Amino acid sequence: MSEKLEIRAFFFNARTDYLPYYKNFTLCADPDATVKEVLAQIQEANENFSYPKQKLVMKINGLVVEAKQSVASLVERLGTSWQIDPVNSYRSMNGLKINDDDFMQSYALLEPYATEEDLKYYKTLYALHYASETENFDRAYIGDAVLVLAHKMITDGSEHKEAILDAITSVDSGLLDCEYENNLFNAQDHTEAINALKAMVKPEPTPSLCEKLMARFSKKEKEEAAPKRSTETIADLESKQVAHYHGLSSHTAMHALIREKGMKGIHFPRANKLCGLGILEDNKELAFKKAGAILLDAYDRGAEVLIVQDPAALDMFKKHFSAIERTVGRNIIGLELISAEDFAAQVNAVEA
Repeated sequence: MSEKLEIRAFFFNARTDYLPYYKNFTLCADPDATVKEVLAQIQEANENFSYPKQKLVMKINGLVVEAKQSVASLVERLGTSWQIDPVNSYRSMNGLKINDDDFMQSYALLEPYATEEDLKYYKTLYALHYASETENFDRAYIGDAVLVLAHKMITDGSEHKEAILDAITSVDSGLLDCEYENNLFNAQDHTEAINALKAMVKPEPTPSLCEKLMARFSKKEKEEAAPKRSTETIADLESKQVAHYHGLSSHTAMHALIREKGMKGIHFPRANKLCGLGILEDNKELAFKKAGAILLDAYDRGAEVLIVQDPAALDMFKKHFSAIERTVGRNIIGLELISAEDFAAQVNAVEA
């Protein structure tokens, strides 16, 4: 049985068009067909639709998808309504065809220290390069792919370790701007590799025995002296529209609680993105851009209350709220923040 797809496809020709635009298509595709075959159907319906025959990757509903992906797998995860974009819209030359010079420009950072095998491996990371979340906030970012290659070269025993680390950190936007997130349809987790590189660049100092003892007593004193965190509540919470920012945690339990209490839940695309907490020390501006994108996404979709799963993320939002507003150039007036723990306590106390 074929799948009926509702597709919104990207059009742009740098030689003739001033701005990109979209056209809508309704077509049927076999579940076993590849996304490349779907693109061929769109092109058959409109000859101006363009896509590369080689190195074909694209975004479908915001996720980076490769040509061989099956229709069935996409429908299972994304449904039958798709928006198809170039893997990098501002690099589009003609439809899904992009200027991908940046891919090899990033490789050039490591080329003096790389082998033919390293180059071969790097070319397999083409989709990963264009799935880099940091690039959505900083176009100068070198991409996750070259960082993954750097980690491989070092762990393979390259004698050029220090030069490799310098190459990926001395650029305008490199390793220390990366808070690894995966935007690939077929997810790959390179968090450990990125963190390992950062640890090489900024190793934690080894404390002396005296420093360890002092830290232990200091920690104990702080724990004994620290006041118990006060529970926060929000006035008229039950009547307000709520959204849940969960980052990499699960949202299932919280969404079930919101439904159970009969509250209006707001879903927003950036609910599962990282908020910049991991790069706050190294790049505050980029961290605030990421945090602001999350707050604005919830706010602009009608959320009056944002439930924040991670206490550290909540502290960051509250402590730097004004700076975040300045960074994104918007006032986020009226959006109230509450921890997941306090939200659950308040809504459960109402019935009790």
